[in-house]
Amino acid sequence: MTQQNDNSSANKVWFITGASRGFGRVWADAALKRGDKVAATARKLESIADLKEKYGANVLTLELDVTRPDQVKAAVEQAYDHFGRLDIVLNNAGYSLVGTIEEASADDVRALYETNIFGTLAVIQAALPLLRKQGSGHILGTSSGLGHVTLPVIGYYCSSKWAFEAIHESLALEVKDFGIKVTIIEPGAYATEFGSQESLKFAAGLDIYEDFKTNFFGRLRGMERGDPNATPEAIFKIVDAENPPLRFNLGSHNLPWVRAAYAERLATWEEWNAVATAAQGTSK
Repeated sequence: MTQQNDNSSANKVWFITGASRGFGRVWADAALKRGDKVAATARKLESIADLKEKYGANVLTLELDVTRPDQVKAAVEQAYDHFGRLDIVLNNAGYSLVGTIEEASADDVRALYETNIFGTLAVIQAALPLLRKQGSGHILGTSSGLGHVTLPVIGYYCSSKWAFEAIHESLALEVKDFGIKVTIIEPGAYATEFGSQESLKFAAGLDIYEDFKTNFFGRLRGMERGDPNATPEAIFKIVDAENPPLRFNLGSHNLPWVRAAYAERLATWEEWNAVATAAQGTSK
């Protein structure tokens, strides 16, 4: 991995959604501690007011609901005008919908996508003209190891992250020539507030799934979780790199899990390849 010299990390300007808790809060605080400037956004301004008290002029706190495109555009432009540029645009706002595929309603799923996908798109689309104008920028998106594999009961959340991954992969190809970089951050299990009642929404339950969900959550509670406060240095290495990766597994658990999943997929595809090939037919 090629990295720039130490001066490359100086005085970067961040725009961060979902800065009130979880990774957004940890990374905003760490960026400010190292001397960067941050436009920190959250749905409730009071949840990030202490950042302003602590870091003064280096932080701009903005109220932002990412499901409101007009508010997103105004916040991104205000941050750009305030600091004079945006070096890092970090989409971190999101939540998980708890419910089996049968249980969740269409409205539940739409609401999930309004935040996890359309909210993300609103930020990206608002930022791109500004990043193109300055000829640089780095778009980061907080995805998940569940952007490659799935779990039951949170399948719709997983699906939002699969979509998130595809969008960012296409984006990286589209904006490379403008000097804009894209990185998908893929955390494993961490002890953040992501699993709190504020970050989860629950679909109406069906009795037939109660035992299944009880067993599932029992296994989840037994998972080893990483320390979110151990992550900032890794994120800084990504944003300070001359050639950052498109995808970055955060933590030690994802790669073995994803490696096994893809090995199983490849084995299945190989097993059925003769049938697939025969279905190609011949062109006339």
